[in-house]
Amino acid sequence: MDELRGRIDELDAELLALLNERAKCVMKIGAIKQKENTEILVPQREIELLDRLISINRGPMTSKMVQHIFQEIIDTLKDLQK
Repeated sequence: MDELRGRIDELDAELLALLNERAKCVMKIGAIKQKENTEILVPQREIELLDRLISINRGPMTSKMVQHIFQEIIDTLKDLQK
């Protein structure tokens, strides 16, 4: 069990690094949108992103789990575009 928990700790650190990298991309996109004076929130983009992730999900997480996790990520990082 200790080995598995250690692996989870490693994966969590990787996830955090990837989420921060995603956040930086979100911030850059926000800056571009502000410069170009375009709409910050694009609901259709969110739908397409979630649909794509659900379609490539091979489990064991359900589609509902994937949607919930990524919707939370999207909603949390939206503030960085403002």
